[in-house]
Amino acid sequence: MAGVDGVRSRGRRRGEEGTAHGRRGVPWIRWTRLLLAVLVTAAVVVPLTAAARPGIPAPAPADLGPLTAKTLEKAYAANRANAALASRMAAAHGDRHRAAADRRLAASSRRLLAFDGRGSGRATEVFGDLAHADRVAVLVPGSDTSLDTYERFRAGAAALHQRLTSTAPAGTRTAVVAWLGYTTPGTISTTAITPARADEAAPELRGFLRELRTVSGPEVHVALLCHSYGSVVCGRAAPRLDVDDIALLGSPGTGADSAADLHTRARVWAARGADDWVAGVPHVSADLFGTTVGFGTDPVSPSFGARVFSAGAGGHSDYFGPGSVSLANLARIVLGDTTEVTRA
Repeated sequence: MAGVDGVRSRGRRRGEEGTAHGRRGVPWIRWTRLLLAVLVTAAVVVPLTAAARPGIPAPAPADLGPLTAKTLEKAYAANRANAALASRMAAAHGDRHRAAADRRLAASSRRLLAFDGRGSGRATEVFGDLAHADRVAVLVPGSDTSLDTYERFRAGAAALHQRLTSTAPAGTRTAVVAWLGYTTPGTISTTAITPARADEAAPELRGFLRELRTVSGPEVHVALLCHSYGSVVCGRAAPRLDVDDIALLGSPGTGADSAADLHTRARVWAARGADDWVAGVPHVSADLFGTTVGFGTDPVSPSFGARVFSAGAGGHSDYFGPGSVSLANLARIVLGDTTEVTRA
C-alpha cells in the first residue's frame, strides 16, 4: 500500500474529477479514509500479554564502568546478581510471575550485558563469545516485549545463534545479542501506532551499538534485525548507526518513504511472512490532531527499495522459528552469504 503521499495524490485526483457531492466532499473522504486506517491498525492486531507494571519493586541497575572485552565477565556477573535481587524483591511483593522471570535471567549460564527490573523491565543478553566474534546479530523486538514476555524474544535469539553455529564456515565466530533496551508499546494502545516510543528508543540503540563496537572492534560485521515495532526504532536510529545490514521483519513501516531515506550505509532488507497480519495494516502516515499516526511506506513494497527476501508461510511471531525459511535467510544475511538469500 502506498504511503500518505499516495493517499493525498489519489485524493487530489478524485477532487479534480469531482464526486456525487461536489469537490468539497473530497477532504471528508480523505480524512475518513485516514481515520479508518487508524482504526484498522488498532483493530487488526492481537494482544500478546504483559502491560508495564510499575508497582513491582526492583533495584536500580548495577553500577558498571565502561564496557570492554576485558570487563564482559564482570558485567555479566553484576547483572545476574541484580536480576537475582530483583527476583527476591518481586517474590516478596507477591508477584510470582515476575519473580520467576527475573530468576531465570539470574541463572549462572546467562550472559547479561544489561538488566533493569523496574517497570516493564529491560534486558540485553548475549549468545556466544561476543569479545571474539567475527559476525554479530543484534535483535530489536516489537510491541508487548517486556521481562514478563522476555522468554519468547530470547527463544528467537537462541534459535538464530544455533543456526549460525551450525552453518557458519569453519573459523567464523558468531554472536547474537537480544536487545530489549527500550520500553516497548502495548500492541493495543495508541503508542503502537505512533513513533513516540521509537523516538525515545533510537538514542538508546545508537548508544548501545557504539558500546558494542568497543567490545567487538571496528572490523566486525554487525547485522541489525528489527521485528515489528522494532523496525520503527531501527528506522529512527538508522542514519547514525555503524552497522552493515538492517533487516525489517513484519514491519508496519519505518517512518521513511524509502530505504534511501533511512540515510544508512547498511544494506536494507525486508521480509513478511505469508500469514503475517501486518499485511492488512494500512501503510499510511499523517499528522492527526498534532500527533503523527502510522509509519508510511510498506518496506516490502517495490517503491520502498529494500532487498525483499522470502519469509515463508509464517505468521507475525514466526520469523525466528527453528527450521523456517525466514531463519535460514536471516542467518545468511548475518554471515554475509547474500547471494544465497532467497528473494520473495
